[in-house]
Amino acid sequence: MIAENDPFARLPEVPRFTLASKDITEGQPLPAAQLSGIFGVPGGGDVSPQLSWSGAPEETKSYVVTVYDPDAPTGSGFWHWAVADIPPSVTELPSDAGNGTRDLLPPGALELPNDARTARYVGGAPPAGHGRHRYFVVVQALDVERIGVHADATPAFLGFTVGSHVLGRAVLVATAETAG
Repeated sequence: MIAENDPFARLPEVPRFTLASKDITEGQPLPAAQLSGIFGVPGGGDVSPQLSWSGAPEETKSYVVTVYDPDAPTGSGFWHWAVADIPPSVTELPSDAGNGTRDLLPPGALELPNDARTARYVGGAPPAGHGRHRYFVVVQALDVERIGVHADATPAFLGFTVGSHVLGRAVLVATAETAG
């Protein structure tokens, strides 16, 4: 994981488990499919990456998946995707699970609106000339079956609520930069 300014560094330490993707690679630029056509990135597909994870604590009762850019010029970063209440038997999400239709998400999963206020994955879109942005793709194992947030909650509120229920965390960090 790229360590500088890690948004999880101030949170309590929890056991780590493994996160992998067929679509994105640790420390490497996001492919065009994972960039944002919605925000006008040429070739951007707004396709959520395929994710698979293993080694989570045995007592896991659900998972939360988020994609967060702490480098967005907002003062609070930018949440690109948030899915809660993923059953403990699910350890993989297919590519494009965040397409907004929920047809590729497991039954019972709750997809929250991102910072663009759409309940779907929105790809990376760093402003031109703003430099390299990091995209923290995170799976957190929780000790509750349902996190209990409303369907219109923000990802930041989800993160606040998740804080006292985290059993383990898996992180993959990709990057993106748009020439200025």
